[in-house]
Amino acid sequence: MGMPRLTLNAITIGAPDPLALADFYARLLGRTVTTASEPAPGEPPEAGWAQIASDGPGFALNFEYERRWRAPVWPAEPDRPFATQHLDVQVDDLDAAVAHAVAQGATLAETQPQSDVRVLFDPAGHPFCLYL
Repeated sequence: MGMPRLTLNAITIGAPDPLALADFYARLLGRTVTTASEPAPGEPPEAGWAQIASDGPGFALNFEYERRWRAPVWPAEPDRPFATQHLDVQVDDLDAAVAHAVAQGATLAETQPQSDVRVLFDPAGHPFCLYL
């Protein structure tokens, strides 16, 4: 029996306010929030789910409510929540891309490990990288 066909089609990101975070990434990436759902009965107003569909080859970004969200610390520190993954976004002009990201609500990380990469935090505190 051969390997079954497996296709990566989405990355799902937990967030304290998924609709707001989807809006941030839509503005950052020049995409549209293609699907969004309001909180289920009994959930707080910031709950819900949203998706930014792929604009071609690639995958969608999903954002789902995480009731017990705690922003990761980057770089990692002992006994603190840490990022187990992050998004890498290729850019053609690093300075312009950083300025755009900050204008959309991102924060530049204090620690920058490489000259051709910039680490930023989205409004929920997830780190992401812009790179040449």
